[in-house]
Amino acid sequence: MSRKQAKKKNKKGNAEQHTLKGVLDITRSGIGYVIVENLPNDILVRPNDFNTALHGDTVRVRVFGGPAKKSGRQQGQVIDVLQRKQTEFLGKIEIGKTAAFFTADTEKPMPDIFIPEQALNGAQHNDRVIVRITEWEKQKKPVGAVVQVMDAGNEGDMAMKEILMENGFPLFFPENVIEEAERIPDTIAQDEINKRKDVRDVLTFTIDPLDARDFDDALSIRLLKNGLYEIGVHIADVSHYVEPDTALDKEAYDRATSVYLPDRVAPMLPERISNELCSLRPREDKLTFSAIFQITANGEIKQYWLGKTVIHSNHRFTYEEVQEIIEKGEGLYMDEILLLNKLAQQFRAQRFSKGAINFSSQEVRFKLDETGKPIGIIVKESKEAHQLIEEFMLLANRIVAENVGKVKVNKKDLPFPYRVHDTPDEMKLMPFAEFAKKYGHTFDTKTPEGIAASFNQMLQDVQGKPEQHVLEQLGIRTMAKAIYTTENIGHYGLGFKHYCHFTSPIRRYPDVLVHRILQDVLTGNVEPEKKLEQKCRHCSEKERSAMEAERAANKYKQVEYMKEFLGEEFEGVISGVAAFGFWVETIEHKCEGLVSINSLLTYDDFRHIESDYSLVGLRSGRKFMMGDKVRIKVVAANLTKRQLDYEWVITSSIKEEPGDWKKSLPIPKPKGRTPRKKK
Repeated sequence: MSRKQAKKKNKKGNAEQHTLKGVLDITRSGIGYVIVENLPNDILVRPNDFNTALHGDTVRVRVFGGPAKKSGRQQGQVIDVLQRKQTEFLGKIEIGKTAAFFTADTEKPMPDIFIPEQALNGAQHNDRVIVRITEWEKQKKPVGAVVQVMDAGNEGDMAMKEILMENGFPLFFPENVIEEAERIPDTIAQDEINKRKDVRDVLTFTIDPLDARDFDDALSIRLLKNGLYEIGVHIADVSHYVEPDTALDKEAYDRATSVYLPDRVAPMLPERISNELCSLRPREDKLTFSAIFQITANGEIKQYWLGKTVIHSNHRFTYEEVQEIIEKGEGLYMDEILLLNKLAQQFRAQRFSKGAINFSSQEVRFKLDETGKPIGIIVKESKEAHQLIEEFMLLANRIVAENVGKVKVNKKDLPFPYRVHDTPDEMKLMPFAEFAKKYGHTFDTKTPEGIAASFNQMLQDVQGKPEQHVLEQLGIRTMAKAIYTTENIGHYGLGFKHYCHFTSPIRRYPDVLVHRILQDVLTGNVEPEKKLEQKCRHCSEKERSAMEAERAANKYKQVEYMKEFLGEEFEGVISGVAAFGFWVETIEHKCEGLVSINSLLTYDDFRHIESDYSLVGLRSGRKFMMGDKVRIKVVAANLTKRQLDYEWVITSSIKEEPGDWKKSLPIPKPKGRTPRKKK
């Protein structure tokens, strides 16, 4: 039966017809496939049946009859666009005598956008611009408006904006959202203060990165008459300002998270909310949602209180300032900071003793010039100042989740956006355990507790050894991804049975949901949210999109930085291996590039040994394995593809750290070229 016949039959009601929800994936050829969760085959949709849907949009598709004989795929037609992935696009505008049209810079086919004369906003013919789709009726071309004319000389700025838009994060807030935020008064009404616990007279301070502008958490501390320490974790009360179903709320939900790129932040909320009203700035009264603990000097929690508060931050610390106080034992509020640090380290030790996994991670930050061009790379390490904040935030998140987890509605658990982390996938874990065994590490894979204990023992044993990097990186890859869901399976990596995100509502929408539900629980006004699991799924998806954007932006900056070193040689560590080559991360810059297998052909013919994470030469026995040190040369830096290409430099003078290939094997002369000498 042809597609036309199937459609005709469906209209008459003589054939089975049903609709499904999924994400439209459009190929370069223009054919679309709707990916439906738990459906083995995607649904084929032809371009004439997109009905205004674009690549990445969440759509409802009507399926025509049974699957095709050859492909096994059903065919369908998009009947509704449920959510657009992208509404703003970067591209070129062409202005003719009678009309203006915009062509997007995208590999995915999409129609040109008609721009009315009054929506040009100063754009000239052939300008590079950002356009937002404003309306799109079926069977007609989309209509849009120019929202920004780009500076043609600043490629880096355009690249960052394009990365945000490609991943579904708008560059600008709609006018009604900005207007709504601007209408919120600066002053806090006295009747609102009267409803809250007033802790403005308690010593309170924030600890944040040097360049932070949205301070969403603060700590308070005082000694009580009963000899216990009262320590408050105070979180910006975003839910007081962002009420359900308002324009602000809908925009925050759509974005679901702030996105942090090397040279900018794409905030979840307008700056009026994130940097002014809600930010816990020093020497200002602020509305907060707090978890206040009574704790012994040995870290034993005797009791806690959850509720709305008003605070007054006495000081704004940076992590560097607090770290200096911890290391030198002197400085402002030294006694309080040293006590908080002592308690945090005790909490940390308790977590690991109870099964939390102690993965360490290095974060790379770019040093940028005034135009946003990278001129240096700084490797950030997690120090005690960071751990101080981390442990108290973890404590508050756990206590809130435990508190709500006790609540029943009609004898059922109250739906709640838990942050969960599943046990490692056996298919990933077993090859890793076999690989770790080669370095002398044995894994107890019988129970989740055994796996966690094995990981911690391995991570402790490899400290400072050549294989540390590879085992840490591969170990992280075996882990499941943390998500938001109403089904509480606990957080395996942290070793918590109950966990949620409560402490960052300025930059994460799930935290706003947690605040609202917690307040309902505290006031006894509990109404289960029917669409909460759907909201959790949306927030998890947007979190993944934000991570993709952050990775792409970091990669762009790496390529932009390494362009200055074309032809130069560096030491690196193999960070990944595939059949087509291996990736190397430079030790000096932490910039990753690919050594293609084609570039190795003059030396030997290499085969990929998947179980060993290695490439092995058939004649020489030379092995390239994850974690090996090698010397590379930077041969290409492609900003468009965000790709670095390296070439292996053959040298016997540099000390390499091999996997288990035989050192006694001679290094043969490569065909057609002489070995490179070390510079």
